[in-house]
Amino acid sequence: MTVILVLVTFLTFIVLDYFLNRKKVLATVPVTQPSGAPAAFNPNYVNGFHTPDNVSYHPGHTWLVQERQSLVRVGIDEFAAALAGRVDKIELPKPGQWVRQGQKIFSFYRNGEKAEMVSPTEGEVMAVNSEVANHPAQLRGDPYGKGWLLTINVPDEESTTRNLIPKGLVHEWMRVAVERLYSRQPMLAGAAAADGGRPAEDLLAEVPEASWKEITGEFFLTA
Repeated sequence: MTVILVLVTFLTFIVLDYFLNRKKVLATVPVTQPSGAPAAFNPNYVNGFHTPDNVSYHPGHTWLVQERQSLVRVGIDEFAAALAGRVDKIELPKPGQWVRQGQKIFSFYRNGEKAEMVSPTEGEVMAVNSEVANHPAQLRGDPYGKGWLLTINVPDEESTTRNLIPKGLVHEWMRVAVERLYSRQPMLAGAAAADGGRPAEDLLAEVPEASWKEITGEFFLTA
């Protein structure tokens, strides 16, 4: 009988210890953004274009931000969104598809023409933003928030940084891109200045003779 009481007491302490420690662990687990909820991005601007520091950029003007271990959210930056402008249709890869860094994965359609953009990382597509596919205006209206495009499971986390713009060079890279665009189409500088230096909602609409497909292909690295 004594042995049984000792065992019961021992098991009681184990159960109590489990629940007490479980509460401590739960109290220290960081709260993460639920899938589909946009993260908060700081208001940093380069030549009028919103360029948050808390995302990572690919030279093709796509971005990624880590949601949790091995999972990143992907979208396009405001420079790309302003060049894409008022698109009629967005095509995204399907969940389960494996994509490679630099591979064409987004397609935007406008007035019968198609522009493409590349993936900033490698991995398996986990989810796509059906809201932005159904309402393409969100891509331009909130490219870092509601306009996100998909999430990717990245088993090799080194691939989330390989070939991305180094953090210390992001502002200079964006400045050069904007100045290169304006030197190619000087009228666009005036269009951007129309709202206190912020880019127009649809940059290339301000220059009807400009080739949308050619210019987007050059800056999106798909030409």
